[in-house]
Formats: sequence, structure tokens, C-alpha cells
Amino acid sequence: MKKRRQGFTLLEMSIVLFIISLLILIMIPNLTKQRQNASKIHQRAMVNVIQTQVDLYINETGQTPTNLQQLYQKHYLTITQVKAANQNRLKIKDGQVMKN
Repeated sequence: MKKRRQGFTLLEMSIVLFIISLLILIMIPNLTKQRQNASKIHQRAMVNVIQTQVDLYINETGQTPTNLQQLYQKHYLTITQVKAANQNRLKIKDGQVMKN
């Protein structure tokens, strides 16, 4: 009796690799789009956090902060938030947070 070999043939492996490559080609553009979307959401969240802290600063002190460093020094923002705001190029102008 002949022993039957177990395993995959070259044709079966080629088909599987082809299917996997098609799935990857479909996913890559979607991943890039989702990463950009997440970045935009993160930036809007940073603006909201900083604007809230600016408003709180104005309500508590009666003065308008002129920069992020001022909010950091008065403990309204953490250093991590200041760094993230600087990376997103956010600035304070007339009590409003805006992108520079």
C-alpha cells in the first residue's frame, strides 16, 4: 500500500496567499483613512479640553490667558496636554483656542 502524503499542494498554497493579499489590499486604504479620522477627532478633543480650561481660568481669575504656558504654570493643564497642544499647533487668542 502506498502511503498518502498529508499537506497542502502548491496550488492550494497559492490560492490562500492570493486571497490573503486581496484582503490586505482592501484593508490598507481603509486603515489610512481611519488613522486620519482618529487624528482629527483627537485634535478636536484637545481643542475642547484646552478651551474648557481657558474658560475655567477666565471664570476663576477674571483674566484671559495669553498662552498655554500660563495655563500650565497655574496648573490648569498638564505638561502632556501642553506638548500635545504644541504638536497640534494650538494657540490661545482672545480667550479662544485655535489652530495656528
